[in-house]
Amino acid sequence: MGAAVLALVLVGGKGAPAQELQANCVLPSQTPVWLDFADGSVPFWQEFAKPGIVALASNLIYPPRLRAAGAQTEYFDLYLNRRVGTPSAPADPATIVDKANKFYDYAAQSMDCSNPVIAENELFGSWLAVPWSPTNEQYRANVLLFLQTLRARGAQPWLLVNAKPYTASTAGDWWRSVADVASIVREVYFPAPLIYRQGPILGSRTLRTSFRNGILDFTKIGIPTSKLGLFLGFQTTKGTGGREGLAPKPWFQTVKWQALAARYVANEMKFNSIWSWGWAEWSTMPGEHDPAKPKAACVYLWTRSPTLCNGPAAAGKGFNRSRTEGQPILPAGLRCRLGKTAVRWSAINPILKLTGDSELAFSNAFARAVEQQVVQVTYSDILAAERSIVAARFGGSRAAYKAAIAEAHANLSVARSVIGDELRRARIQSRFRVGAPSAAAIAQYHENFGDLQARLVEAKSQAEWLGGRRSGYALASTAPPQLMNLSSGRWSALWSPLGTVRVRPLGPPRPLGSVPLGNVRPTIRSALMDQAREEHFPVWLTAAQKAAFPEAICWRDQFPELGEVDLTNYLPFLALTQ
Repeated sequence: MGAAVLALVLVGGKGAPAQELQANCVLPSQTPVWLDFADGSVPFWQEFAKPGIVALASNLIYPPRLRAAGAQTEYFDLYLNRRVGTPSAPADPATIVDKANKFYDYAAQSMDCSNPVIAENELFGSWLAVPWSPTNEQYRANVLLFLQTLRARGAQPWLLVNAKPYTASTAGDWWRSVADVASIVREVYFPAPLIYRQGPILGSRTLRTSFRNGILDFTKIGIPTSKLGLFLGFQTTKGTGGREGLAPKPWFQTVKWQALAARYVANEMKFNSIWSWGWAEWSTMPGEHDPAKPKAACVYLWTRSPTLCNGPAAAGKGFNRSRTEGQPILPAGLRCRLGKTAVRWSAINPILKLTGDSELAFSNAFARAVEQQVVQVTYSDILAAERSIVAARFGGSRAAYKAAIAEAHANLSVARSVIGDELRRARIQSRFRVGAPSAAAIAQYHENFGDLQARLVEAKSQAEWLGGRRSGYALASTAPPQLMNLSSGRWSALWSPLGTVRVRPLGPPRPLGSVPLGNVRPTIRSALMDQAREEHFPVWLTAAQKAAFPEAICWRDQFPELGEVDLTNYLPFLALTQ
């Protein structure tokens, strides 16, 4: 604060001598601190006043009553605009210091302390971009001078902000100047029906995300979280962001969710305080006279601490008593939970080592969990697939197989998890319905892939890679990889992702182009349909992940990028088809 401003403050301040003020208005040291609007317009709050309650009130009547009941009181100023003006009509700057000093004297007497917390309601036009108009420039200067004066007198001012602030360029300098002498509480309100429709998981996530954003608006310009708070609104007048006509019991649930979400984000981000209002019954606003308010307030207090009120009794039968419902509180080792399926950090870290990309590793582990909800793959299935890969691609040498895994900076566990991914993918793809290819597409495939190996075989049962038949030409691109290595004329058990089948090669492999089109048409048709299923898989997976998000719970609400991550790009020898 400049010397001239400080001089004006000291000349103007005449309030009650410090020895006559008995209380100490320092907020509790344990954060988050909870503060609740509880002045004379909230007739029922006197019932809740007790130790552990920090009540926001004004005048000389109600604060002493609240303190007598055991509550701590702080001052709530509803009329900042009367003192500093508005962006279009700022007050005379020559009057600001005198107004601030007179107001401080009154607030200190009301709170019975020389260091009152004073909530200033509220800054107008927080979203206005620079350059500001001359009137808004003066208005902002008035607000800052008013706060500086209160601070110089010993008060602890808080400035309420009801919309996303504009903080770029010189506007950021103004906000940082405010934070030098005051703290900031961001108002974040929600229509309760919206949150209730989303349910405890998604609704709570919506709340937490908005709360985080409200705090980040200020931390990103260097304002510390110790200087920040959130203001929750429980208004009942329609159109103000609160109950919005929701039935009492559902509303009580959303009141609980707001308190839980605010506390979770406060503990995560370490911001200072959580404030509430909307409890008032203004005579000028009939919608605020709501008989459910005292019960909602009780639920809100109970959610914070069961010692403050009996919330379940106030809410009535059917109220969910969980005080962790919808919060991303996960057992040790879990990154996400999708119903009964878990995404573990221990599943992500090996993939990170393989890919070197933390986001990609998380995406793969999450996609795997989504797929596991659709199809199950046993460890025996994975080992059978592994034996097939070793036989087909490593001449049966497990040593060569393990060496290839090590060369890719992976281990056997990672390799087997990738094989599991391949199996799930194959089984999911087999369920897709796709259209049959045209005759022209089949002919083009025959021409374009003439070098692809084909082999005439017969099987004991129908095989998809034989075009759904028991005999015909199999293609290396779709048949189990070991087929091309089998001895001719001998029956062998051939493993495939969709089951084991006994086959007998009837001749050696030969180029597809050397086989008449009529002899391979069914197999090419099947290969093209299999290709269409493969192309559809990323679309299906993205949709399945998106469908899982509303009920998924992830650490700090951090979700992966949508889409497919194919780890055979890093371990190509594990692909079940070539």
